[in-house]
Amino acid sequence: MKRNTILYWITTVLFAGFMAWSGIPGIKPDERSIQFMHDGLGFPIYFIQFISVAKVVGAIAILIPAFNKVKEWAYAGLFFDLIGAFYSLNAVGGKFEPGSTFIFLPLLIGAVSYYLWKKTYVAR
Repeated sequence: MKRNTILYWITTVLFAGFMAWSGIPGIKPDERSIQFMHDGLGFPIYFIQFISVAKVVGAIAILIPAFNKVKEWAYAGLFFDLIGAFYSLNAVGGKFEPGSTFIFLPLLIGAVSYYLWKKTYVAR
């Protein structure tokens, strides 16, 4: 049981860190964020700010040990964000973008975190 707890916290901190790291620049979008999200992918600037705040709030929510329902929704939202990012990167060019497969790494880490959370904390 101790091993699962340690693995849970390692994967959760990595996943939350990645999501917060990817969300913070878009809260007050700089030129690079606008160029990538608005000019490159076509998202309106207000959406960049919205999704960025949602990522940071979701990352915080999965780090809080209580509030299981909120945590469940946060995991779902963060997974939807990553799946949407993968789709957007490939849809905008009309062809498969090999670099977009990087998104599967945080998705896998998040899935392991979610699995261990359910197994270690929720199943009690």
